Amino acid sequence: MELHDVWFVLIAVLWIGYFFLEGFDFGVGILTKLLARGRAEKRVLINTIGPVWDGNEVWLLTAGGATFAAFPEWYATLFSGFYLPLLIILVCLIIRGVAFEYRAKRSEENWQRNWEQAIFWTSLIPAFLWGVAFGNIVRGVKIDENMEFVGSFWDLLNPYALLGGLVTLTLFTFHGAVFVSLKTVGDIRIRARALALKLGMVTAVVALGFLIWTQIDTGDTWSLVAMLIAVVALVGAIAAIKVGREGWSFALSGVTITAAVAMLFLALFPDVMPSSLNPEWSLTVTNASSSPYTLKIMTWCAAIATPLVLLYQSWTYWVFRKRIGTQHIAGSH
Repeated sequence: MELHDVWFVLIAVLWIGYFFLEGFDFGVGILTKLLARGRAEKRVLINTIGPVWDGNEVWLLTAGGATFAAFPEWYATLFSGFYLPLLIILVCLIIRGVAFEYRAKRSEENWQRNWEQAIFWTSLIPAFLWGVAFGNIVRGVKIDENMEFVGSFWDLLNPYALLGGLVTLTLFTFHGAVFVSLKTVGDIRIRARALALKLGMVTAVVALGFLIWTQIDTGDTWSLVAMLIAVVALVGAIAAIKVGREGWSFALSGVTITAAVAMLFLALFPDVMPSSLNPEWSLTVTNASSSPYTLKIMTWCAAIATPLVLLYQSWTYWVFRKRIGTQHIAGSH
């Protein structure tokens, strides 16, 4: 296996890690409006991700940096062609971070309510747009012979990509509901479990349609295997939450995200960004990659840094592993 193939796999792993962690993060943000009853329960939901949300975004920064260094042509075409949706995502992530930090700085109800609205919308919009972006990457966009995007923003809003956005939106919200049921106690835990069951049913229908469409269009044997794993894991996650096994349900919903994202990258390979105008103009792992020497240096850096990142993130989740409820919120009783 060549180094550019290795880095294609590593970038896929980084996106899997980001969607697994930020997925439930976005889901909890969306549930602040769908699930929480009252100010105390909103604080409970926010506190479940309060210690970890910013660490989860490290995976996005690393994925973007790795793409820039390992596949500069891919990075340039992607960020120029998808400029507006990626800018919207970036603005949402900035506002979302500010909302988490500033919400509790003042006690006025309007102040806190406005920041809670910001958390909801800046969780929902990126959860949808990431699916739209990856749907277009897999489907292919208008790239000319100079490796430049020549389409428009409206070309990105096609049925396949919009369905992909619905998949990530529903899957992340389901993932977040399972996480809330795993991290809370009392009435909110029971309602999170019931909502997760309903969301799981909707997610299963939407995701199955998208995955089958992907397999028919660009899939192969390996992507089919990944699709089957994703489907079985999602069914298992729904069954586990139905019988109250939140830990198993969360693990299986994570497997669903892992297998689904892996399927997209398997369906994409060896392209990194197919051209819908002419297959010969597609960006591939070969023509879009950096020099072998650059990839070699990056490999050594990744071998040193990646275990450290995994270690401190694992430690963070271990420290904040306890369940919480409204009784743990100061002033709520």
